[in-house]
Amino acid sequence: MSDEKGTILLVEDDQNLGFVVQDALRRKGYTVHLCRDGKEGLKYFNEHAYDICVLDVMLPHKDGFSLAEDIRLTDPTVPIVFLTAKSQTEDRIAGFKAGGDDYLTKPFSHEELMLRIEAILRRTRGKGENPRAKDVFGIGSYVFDHRNMMLDHPDGARKLTKKEADVLRLLCMHRDQVLPRELVLNMVWGDDTYFLGRSLDVFISRLRKYLRADPRIHINNVHGVGFRFQVD
Repeated sequence: MSDEKGTILLVEDDQNLGFVVQDALRRKGYTVHLCRDGKEGLKYFNEHAYDICVLDVMLPHKDGFSLAEDIRLTDPTVPIVFLTAKSQTEDRIAGFKAGGDDYLTKPFSHEELMLRIEAILRRTRGKGENPRAKDVFGIGSYVFDHRNMMLDHPDGARKLTKKEADVLRLLCMHRDQVLPRELVLNMVWGDDTYFLGRSLDVFISRLRKYLRADPRIHINNVHGVGFRFQVD
């Protein structure tokens, strides 16, 4: 957490509304990162620790429900509030199924948004460690320090690049699970084009090389889906 009140990811494509809400939250003492579309929001989520996410539903490139589902794959606990012009029951149900904690229909008062955020934070704080707050991972005979981008082994240490460290961190966070390629690309690169997909394969090959001193460690391809990171 960056300050006493908390850090908020705000994803809103309406420029005027985004600035107004960001300013109102900042005046209440929150740190607020404002993003304009779903893919940018996911990349920011990967790069920072947030106490709560406030997501518009109708977003370019990746809608708010899809963004929430991707966030939940990485962090099942961070609170999510949806902002939407839709008020139909079906949309509210879709929001909660996507992992939302609350739902606010536009137009809304800033005071109501503040009260809902404060109520959610009071309810959720102190309920265990944020899984995304972990920076150091044991990987067989290696120790990986994401914050300092260091991979330590009894035979020596290696300094990783930022993207290498981010990819390895996602693998560690999804150990023994299938990690979707699309999720890695959107969280680390902010896009999931074919060209970037080829780049990801290069990064995975590098990580396999860096970890090869311990034969118990495997980064396996799951055809058409992604990768499975395992330590025997």
